[in-house]
Amino acid sequence: WIKRWEEGNTGFHQEEINAHLISHWEQVMPDRQSTVLVPLCGKSKDMLWLRSRGHRVVGVELSELAARAFFLENDLVAEERQSGQFVVLSAGGIEIWIGDVFELTPQQVGKLDAWYDRAAVVALEPSVRQRYLAQLDLLLGPEAVGLMLTFDYPAEERNGPPFSVSFQDVEQIFGERFRLTLIDCVDLTEGNR
Repeated sequence: WIKRWEEGNTGFHQEEINAHLISHWEQVMPDRQSTVLVPLCGKSKDMLWLRSRGHRVVGVELSELAARAFFLENDLVAEERQSGQFVVLSAGGIEIWIGDVFELTPQQVGKLDAWYDRAAVVALEPSVRQRYLAQLDLLLGPEAVGLMLTFDYPAEERNGPPFSVSFQDVEQIFGERFRLTLIDCVDLTEGNR
């Protein structure tokens, strides 16, 4: 992961705010005072959009290069502090915790109200998804809500990441902890964009 950021091999990074976030977030989280977790956040501009809606944003990113680039590219002067094994950069209501998302604790960030997963679950090996759910359960409050964007394609077509994560996969992994609703399904195959 870190090597991909160092080499600029970041085709997963979007330069623009995700249109699905803009379209669906208010339906998911109308409370603008909530704190939103953004796991594997990279340098996503989606965090700026969430902040502009009034949310406190807590991003978690393994790549220090990506985290620092977020603040630099958005003309934000970040304060830096250490919290356990994490370096924490923060400015203007956005924090990025540099380190392993699986090591983050509620003692460090408090219980969070919501989460936004644009490409975290699809970046994780299928064998790690149960651990990801356990980590979300640890960090999120009991009434927490979230928006998860996934890719669903015939698994034999490619050996991710991104990995195929169907709504059925999401139900199987996350269904006992969260009440799930399929909000939208977009066909991105050639000719259907």
